Amino acid sequence: MNDRERELFELELRRLKPAEPPEELMARLAAALPMPRVQSGVRSWPARQPDVWRVLLRWLAPAMAAAAVVAAVLIRREPRPEDGPPRQPVIAPAKPALKADDVEIDRRLVAVFDTVVRMPGGEPVRFHCHEWMDNVALRDLAKGVEVEQRTPRLDVVPVGFETY
Repeated sequence: MNDRERELFELELRRLKPAEPPEELMARLAAALPMPRVQSGVRSWPARQPDVWRVLLRWLAPAMAAAAVVAAVLIRREPRPEDGPPRQPVIAPAKPALKADDVEIDRRLVAVFDTVVRMPGGEPVRFHCHEWMDNVALRDLAKGVEVEQRTPRLDVVPVGFETY
């Protein structure tokens, strides 16, 4: 069949009207289809009403955030002249309770050591550690008071791990 014959055949097929299928075939097809459910106009409570808490949260969450912002602004606002005189801060007495005649600051090296730690990945890391004891002593000779504070301190410095 060449192109011309094929075009004539397709044109003839387009002009033809298809025959009606037999009624028996249509009845069997209709019986094989599942029956559609009949929807009633009344729905149950959960299907009819959206989740009440979600609707409330959808509106209340932004409203509560806005209320918190307004409250923060009102609390932190500057006092206005019509609000009355501003409150004066409480000032500590000008006379110090302790006059330090003698002050000593001491720093003593207690220990020096290196340590190797394995990281979670398994690689070793070396640390150089210095253990110090800091001491501050204040003396008020007029009152006979001495205050001393001792504080331990640990300096840890990571250093390269040399492999040979």
